[in-house]
Amino acid sequence: MHIPFCQHKCAYCDFNSYAGLGRDEQERYVAALLAEMDLWAARPELRGEQVATVFVGGGTPTLLEGRLLARVLTGVRARFPLAPDAEVTVEANPGTVDVAGEKLHLLREAGANRISFGAQARQDHLLRRLGRIHTAAEVEEAVAAARRAGFTNISLDLMYGLPGQTPEDFRRTLEWALSLGPTHISAYSLIVEEGTPFYHEWRAGRLDLPPEDAEEAMFREGKALLEANGFEHYEVSNYARPGFKCRHNLIYWRNEHYLGLGCGAHSFLRLAAPLPNLGAPRPGLSASRVQGGSPVETAPGKPGQQYRFWNLKQPGTYQAALAQGVLPVEAGEPIDRREEMAETMFMGLRLLEGVSRRRFAGRFGQEPEEVYGPAIGRLVAQGLLEWNGEWLRLTERGLRLGNVVWAEFV
Repeated sequence: MHIPFCQHKCAYCDFNSYAGLGRDEQERYVAALLAEMDLWAARPELRGEQVATVFVGGGTPTLLEGRLLARVLTGVRARFPLAPDAEVTVEANPGTVDVAGEKLHLLREAGANRISFGAQARQDHLLRRLGRIHTAAEVEEAVAAARRAGFTNISLDLMYGLPGQTPEDFRRTLEWALSLGPTHISAYSLIVEEGTPFYHEWRAGRLDLPPEDAEEAMFREGKALLEANGFEHYEVSNYARPGFKCRHNLIYWRNEHYLGLGCGAHSFLRLAAPLPNLGAPRPGLSASRVQGGSPVETAPGKPGQQYRFWNLKQPGTYQAALAQGVLPVEAGEPIDRREEMAETMFMGLRLLEGVSRRRFAGRFGQEPEEVYGPAIGRLVAQGLLEWNGEWLRLTERGLRLGNVVWAEFV
């Protein structure tokens, strides 16, 4: 579920987010989000299915007033059949969480049981370089406030390979993060995305990124430190204490079905009834030209067919579609068996456990070698993949060259 509001757009961020929108815009957006839930709740796709996970991301969800964010969470529970043990995560910026914890208490009362703080770095000068609105001290205060509010499943997002960052900086960031007692840590390398302020600095030769060997050291030493402190490295960029893997993200990495709500949100579902605006957009039709849920001139989605589809990106056009009583789907594409197999391979190989030969065969009626034998053989010979019993997985070398591996299955 996407909340697109931010207090300030960070220099590395290319997410669908918007700064400077006020309380009235937030009220209207939440009303539209609840209206989208109503339309999906009336459709048959989720009927009889229990929702195992809910993830509220952004943007900065906690920029919303506590009562609005609580209304989103209670709205989900009122409209969809949540499993009794459903994982309900809210992303949070430490700079938008009050020290008294009122907003966090409202989230817990509304059913959130996992919180993910964007901490990023221990050093305030690095946080300022990123354009973050919080300090390291505010991270510490936010984690303490979350515990007082009753959260026991707390995740921290960290970044490495930042401009001006050294391996020693990242080691101290990890030691600091561990001292806060999280149950989950995500450690992402910086990717310079086109169109961001960092991208323009990079093009101009002004982005002081660490050398490749320093970034490699950050990854290698970070992995060793986290594993030595009881964290399992279970996905390329993610570590968890036993029992605290992010169940929501496992759905993506295992290429299972999910429903995205909010502007720009993506979904992957098998349709039970026709859905307008599916299929690839006709040539020349850009996202900016699709307004208010107007048709994209493609056949409606076929019942029984799997589709990946996405919502209108701009909050205004997203809300306009819902004001007309139509789902704000911009367009989508059918996912055939061949594409589903490829996605199952390259997403599954992000997990340290890898891809199960048995599960793959149970899903597709063929083992991975029958479909991708030559590619698997090349990658095994290059020392990037290995078989561990029935599991095909990345080697230690493959962890650092994952893009080479995943490209073989695209």
